Amino acid sequence: MSDRIRDWWAGAAWYYRWAIYLLLLLFVLFVLPSEGVKSFMSPETDWVTTLWDPIGLYILLALGLNIVVGQAGLLDLGYVAFFAIGAYSVGVLGGLHGWPFWATVVAALAIAALSGILLGAPTLRLRGDYLAIVTLGFGEIIRIVARNTTAIGDSRGISDLPRPPTMFGLDFNDVLDVKPFYYLVVAMIVVVIVVSVRLNNSRVGRSWAAIREDEDAAELMGVPTFKFKLLAFFIGAMVGGLAGTGQMGGPQGYIQPENFTFILSATILVCVVFGGSGNIPGVILGAFIIAWLPERFRFLDEYRYMLFGAVLVLMMILRPEGLLPSRRRKAELKEGTGGMGAMGAEVAGPGTAASSEVSK
Repeated sequence: MSDRIRDWWAGAAWYYRWAIYLLLLLFVLFVLPSEGVKSFMSPETDWVTTLWDPIGLYILLALGLNIVVGQAGLLDLGYVAFFAIGAYSVGVLGGLHGWPFWATVVAALAIAALSGILLGAPTLRLRGDYLAIVTLGFGEIIRIVARNTTAIGDSRGISDLPRPPTMFGLDFNDVLDVKPFYYLVVAMIVVVIVVSVRLNNSRVGRSWAAIREDEDAAELMGVPTFKFKLLAFFIGAMVGGLAGTGQMGGPQGYIQPENFTFILSATILVCVVFGGSGNIPGVILGAFIIAWLPERFRFLDEYRYMLFGAVLVLMMILRPEGLLPSRRRKAELKEGTGGMGAMGAEVAGPGTAASSEVSK
């Protein structure tokens, strides 16, 4: 069914596509946050708040991590560091030094992107689990530095973060109305989707695909692999920083180091793999489900996490390629590359061509 839909979409006229895009956007802006949807989707919590955080922020972070993991095949376990850098840039420059919100956003994007380069430049010579360990350490370093640095609030965090000015009739200073924050995150998501699609269909996207499938072969064919891996880290870090600016410390305008733990990095990685690594609609769907399920079953108290874990385990057993994988990613998994570049290639799945070769 999904293949037939993709075939139809590939041959559809441009006006059909734009009509569907417009309908989806109208649905997200006006139908999804409505009270009628709330009664089923989130009966025990405020649905609009849930749509903004965690659902909207998870989608934004997953789209950024998908550039690194899904498109370039680089396993990053410390992605939360860029989320923290974006949030703390807004907190320090705006909350402590009085910068206006949009100036802090520009600065946060620049600082997060620079952090991606500083992390990637010395570490992207590594591959697989070695790269994963280094990125994990980077994420923990950022959190520990924030917790122990008095100039940026240490363990107390930062309060009174700046808010966007009133625009299009949206008042971001009304702490009882979360819709403006939701609409802002939706706008950010749309921008990131457009950039991701453009990159994926360009020479950059083809280079990332070559690196993900076989980095050595890509290097031999003339692809400057280090340059394109660094570009993936640069863009992914920028999106993570953008998500940090979209968080804004919640309606209370408050952030603290414990908002940016390793478990958040792991959860965003689960969103990417669960939805279909490398496929933007799949990643969005995966992030939506991962963020929504614990809120929907809040009435189960702590048992909801056991149910949540069982769903993930069953998913990885029955459909390891994810809910909506790209065709290229399905082919990679079938050949035993695992869709994670060199790291995935080290372990072939059951029934794959690679595992058959090993069993001979």
